[in-house]
Parts: sequence; structure tokens; C-alpha cells
Amino acid sequence: MNWFDSAMHRALLEAALVGAMGGVVGVFVVARRLSFFTMALTHATFPGIVIAALLGINLLLGGGVFGLLIVAGVVMLGRGRGQDFTAATGVALAGGFALGVVLISAQSGFTKDLTAYTVGDILTVDTFDLATTAAVTCVVLLTLAMLGKELLLRAFDPDGAAAAGLPVVLLDLALLALVEMAVVATVPALGAILTLALLVGPAATARLLSDRLALLFPLAAAIGVACGLAGIWISMVADVAAGASIALLVGAVFAVALLLRRGVRRPRRSTALSGAD
Repeated sequence: MNWFDSAMHRALLEAALVGAMGGVVGVFVVARRLSFFTMALTHATFPGIVIAALLGINLLLGGGVFGLLIVAGVVMLGRGRGQDFTAATGVALAGGFALGVVLISAQSGFTKDLTAYTVGDILTVDTFDLATTAAVTCVVLLTLAMLGKELLLRAFDPDGAAAAGLPVVLLDLALLALVEMAVVATVPALGAILTLALLVGPAATARLLSDRLALLFPLAAAIGVACGLAGIWISMVADVAAGASIALLVGAVFAVALLLRRGVRRPRRSTALSGAD
């Protein structure tokens, strides 16, 4: 394959877009501890993809609409008396994925290959996928620019946000909808299984490298873009899956950052002990 053909250009652009979007959205995912919810979304949108395949409409549209329904359901269940957000997310994860399996098993003649939406293949994204990702990225970034302060206050001081009169339920819905949009846009590149890597890893790594909130967003976005582009390069050199390469690289960068963070803390502790002696 020519490294500079149109398919490679699309893959590099897709990697840059999902890397930047995943890094920025991931800051809120990490701050609100929504990693499990994000993983649940990647699986719970599966029935929407199956329904779209059965109806012959765009798979991402089906997954996105169904995902928004899951978001609304999780928020309503989580606010019920005696329920918590994690339990509601678990129910959505199991129920949503099971519904997708039931729908497939009920269609004896169903032959649509949905493998690309479980493991992804960024090297096969077409112009429509790229345009969709670009549009979603713009919407997500614009929304976060408008509601960023309120969402951050909700994340770090929920009682203060409620006392200030902010519509916390609507803010929760808005954030979860943004996460769902990021998931749906990233699925063609990394698949439902590996999408979590880009929506958690870069932000978690940025959190290890800096305690300054203002730096987390550009740092997480830069890490996401770098891992995306480098992952594609590794996949071409080693002839391995691009999505898996990106996910592994995100994990490796996080591991290095974690080791560096611990290495910086240990000398300080030993110095303090020696001074006490």
C-alpha cells in the first residue's frame, strides 16, 4: 500500500480527529469517573447498529439514536430512589448488548458483517465516516466551550453546582450525550471494544503529568492525536491492526507516565525521611 494514498490520508485525519476529541471528552470522563459508563455505551449501542442494519439505514445513525435513549434511561434509573448510577449503567450494558444478540438470532437470514463495528478498522474509513467524525468533533468541542465551566463545577463540586442553581440533571444529560457522540464517532476507527482506550487513556495520562486543570485539555488532546498517528505508523511498519496498535500505544504511554509519576515522588519521600533523621 502506498503510504500517501487517499486511504492513508483519511486514516491519519480520522486518527487526529478522534484522538483530539477523545482526549478532551476524556477529561470529563475521568473527572466524573465515567469510565465504566463509557464502556457500557460502547456495548449498549450495539442493538441500534443491528436495528439499522436490519432496516438498511446508516449504522452510525442507528447506534447514535439508540445510544441517546440509553443515556436518558441511565440518568432516569440512576436518579430513582434506592438506585445508583453504576447499577443503572450495568443494567444498560447487559440489557442493551443482550437485545442486540436477540435481534441477530431472530433473523435467520441476517448476513450483515458487523465485525468492523466491534474491532474497527481505521484504514477503511470512507469520506462519509471522516465527515461525520469532523462534524461530531466540532459539535462536541463547541458544546464543551459553551458549557465547560458549568460541567467542571458539576464534576468537582456537585453540591456547589446545585446550590448555585445550575440544572444538574440537564448538565448530566448533556455530558453523557457528548460522551455517546464521541463513542459513536470513534467506533468506525477503533470499534466498540477499543474505543474506551482513546476516551480514557489520554486524559488519565494527562492527569498524571499535570495537576493544572487548564493544561489537562490540550495535553490530553495532544496525547490522543500523537498516539493515533503513531499507532497508524506502527501498524503500517509492523503490518498489524491499526486500532489495536493505537490502543496498545495509549496503554504504554499511560504506563510510562505512571512510572515517572511514582519515580518523582519517591526521592522526595526519601529526602524527607533523611532530613528527619
